[in-house]
Amino acid sequence: MPGENLTRIEAQERRAVVETHEYDVVLDLTTGPEVFRSTTTVRFASTDGAHTFIDLIARDVHSITLNGRSIDPAVAFADSRIVLDGLAAENELVVEADCLYTNTGEGLHRFVDPVDGEVYLYSQFEVPDSRRVFAVFEQPDLKAGFKFTVTAPAAWKVVSNSPTPEPTPLDGDRATWAFERTPRISSYITALIAGPYEATFSELTSASGRVIPLGVYARKSLWQHLDADYVFEKTRQGFAYYEDKFAYPYPFAKYDQLFVPEFNAGAMENAGAVTFTETYVFRSKVTDAIKERRVVTILHELAHMWFGDLVTMKWWNDLWLNESFAEWASTIATAEATEWTEAWTTFNAMEKTWAYRQDQLPSTHPVVAEINDLEDVQVNFDGITYAKGGSVLKQLAAWVGIDAFFAGVGAYFRAHEWGNTELGDLLAELERTSGRELGTWSKKWLETAGVNTLSPLIEEDAEGNITRFGVVQTAPADYPTIRPHRIGIGFYGLEGDALVRVHHVELDVDGDRTDVPELKGRKRPDLVLLNDEDLAYAKIRLDERSLATAIE
Repeated sequence: MPGENLTRIEAQERRAVVETHEYDVVLDLTTGPEVFRSTTTVRFASTDGAHTFIDLIARDVHSITLNGRSIDPAVAFADSRIVLDGLAAENELVVEADCLYTNTGEGLHRFVDPVDGEVYLYSQFEVPDSRRVFAVFEQPDLKAGFKFTVTAPAAWKVVSNSPTPEPTPLDGDRATWAFERTPRISSYITALIAGPYEATFSELTSASGRVIPLGVYARKSLWQHLDADYVFEKTRQGFAYYEDKFAYPYPFAKYDQLFVPEFNAGAMENAGAVTFTETYVFRSKVTDAIKERRVVTILHELAHMWFGDLVTMKWWNDLWLNESFAEWASTIATAEATEWTEAWTTFNAMEKTWAYRQDQLPSTHPVVAEINDLEDVQVNFDGITYAKGGSVLKQLAAWVGIDAFFAGVGAYFRAHEWGNTELGDLLAELERTSGRELGTWSKKWLETAGVNTLSPLIEEDAEGNITRFGVVQTAPADYPTIRPHRIGIGFYGLEGDALVRVHHVELDVDGDRTDVPELKGRKRPDLVLLNDEDLAYAKIRLDERSLATAIE
């Protein structure tokens, strides 16, 4: 039996017979501390006469109605699935169930604040946990519009992907919020956050001319510590940077950022309703490193609004690309659009160093992992998938050129907006904007493991002038791939107590040895640095003179 797992083959088979249109999800959060009532209406097309299943994790399923026909839950519901037989060309499915709150950060998390006893809820649906809240075809390539209607205590704030509407009062200090339907998005980036959150609001004008409402939320007992104005400032800087570089306006109606308790990750890119760990609500003085990391995280999640939410991977094997792109984009945006101009240095010290360590262990593997089912997702995302993936994406941007890279990304968003893609779709756009063939690059960088070593080969005459300069590339015996690199070479000279760059060239390196004739005839400097500007993902060696200078 499948349990709670889903294989890639099952997802492909389901996608072949199902096309989702829209969900109406009605939730009652006033039914007690353990369960909430969930009523889902799904409208979808199907191959006439086909059979498939929809996903749901629930304590009790009260009723299932398919195209007006009642289905016995005792027969159809098992192993987190509801079997659907005899489908029509167009279908309407209604499922009424009682679902469980969690305290594990999966599905709808329920937290009781020990300070004041207040109850706070928030959703966390990545990878396969929207099915803990409503019946859903739980795979990223079955996108739909989602309309949430939520009944909750009238004193609460309720937030979802669409702008929060005025609530309709009910009896007993309850109210109902009826949200507008979202654009076509994947189920894992839908969101519901509810409780007596404190909030403050602002707005910005998008490149499209639309006014985008902004919100920042946190629980009452932490509100005094939240520097919301700074969060808004970094958000505005990120919006301006991404809309300019992507040449694509922000795609959603509003942008809320919510700091939530007991969050089991750093943040989550729910469309228009990003959740963050409360670690980023600083209750005392923190280091600059932590301040910078928060800015990178804010811009990481904002980048996902385009790469991940607007355009989404077909299956979880491309989750590495989702995260690597957001890490690359947030780092360059932090370095170029905020006061944290040394963000790439932090990236090298943290992510890249982590990747180098992981890539030299027996457990290393290619960046592109084979994700056969949902269980594979949980075990395959590590320092290779995230940190090396981000480092390799930085090298790709250098390989094609930063202007061509941004142009290709913008073209990718325009070509695939509201759709689903694979890695090849992005590479195709980058090939068009850069003129470079990237199939070979992708195979060598993403489908093989290991890290190369680059060493300088320097010969000089009696006067200290370079007569020959080359870059030698080697690979470990277990992972012998020789890769193409775009690198900088820096010449540095001692000026008093300072080491100053006196010359710099940027070039492609490929094969076992690459000669650099443009450095011939130059005076040999005190220090030669391969991979100057840290574009490439490779181990770097110093020649003897450079090593002595560095040690000194």
